[in-house]
Amino acid sequence: MTVGTAEYSIKNLNEKTDAEIEDFLKKSKEELFNLRFQSATGQLENTSRLKAVKHDIARMYTVLRERELGISQAPAEGADSKSEAEEK
Repeated sequence: MTVGTAEYSIKNLNEKTDAEIEDFLKKSKEELFNLRFQSATGQLENTSRLKAVKHDIARMYTVLRERELGISQAPAEGADSKSEAEEK
């Protein structure tokens, strides 16, 4: 059973550049802040969203750290155009 958003799965994150992941991370942190605020004021309806966002943030940090350590690599900038040229 996977927790989190399908958009932020490991497979999808591995296809993104570091800058894109950092943008996702910033948005997710803002969402987590808003969810915590709603929870504190009693306005949060979907409490499972808190857990999902936390897992998404951890997943993003994991992908960035793997790249930093050299365990995995960021996708090449021109990888998409290269595969399209091979198809022709």
